[in-house]
Amino acid sequence: MRGIAALLLSALLSPALPAAAEPPAADPRDVEQVLDAFHQAASRADEEAYFALLAPQGVFLGTDATERWEKEAFRAFAHPYFAQGKGWTFVPRNRHVARSADGRVAWFDELLDSATYGECRGSGVLEHGPEGWKIQQYHLTIPIPNDLAKNFVARIRDAAAAKKGAP
Repeated sequence: MRGIAALLLSALLSPALPAAAEPPAADPRDVEQVLDAFHQAASRADEEAYFALLAPQGVFLGTDATERWEKEAFRAFAHPYFAQGKGWTFVPRNRHVARSADGRVAWFDELLDSATYGECRGSGVLEHGPEGWKIQQYHLTIPIPNDLAKNFVARIRDAAAAKKGAP
């Protein structure tokens, strides 16, 4: 009897362990809704809504190799455009979403249509936390058909060499 009493007393006096957060709902549309809202906010130049969907440590990788934007730097870059009501429109299609076994991490790839850049690809990672799904990384690319790739690689190399040689 003393053993049981000691166990009960020990359990009562021990600090409580934090309860594990509930896993996100298994609705596959929830991640898609976040991504759709992200694109729609950019199209409306809605800075608050757009950046609310990026995690505090979120990163946006743009089409240029120099574009690795941590959230606050990306917001500072985008702010003048959004403040003038200028956003960017990418219409998603052909999206694929997968989730980790515990349902707390999702990754995706999607084809996007843009009047400015034509066919693009977005890919990235979202994480579910206390505030719901947040984008940890979004990577925007312009897919180059394989039969055109060598020509583009040569042009990129030439431009880099010219830039190094420029005063």
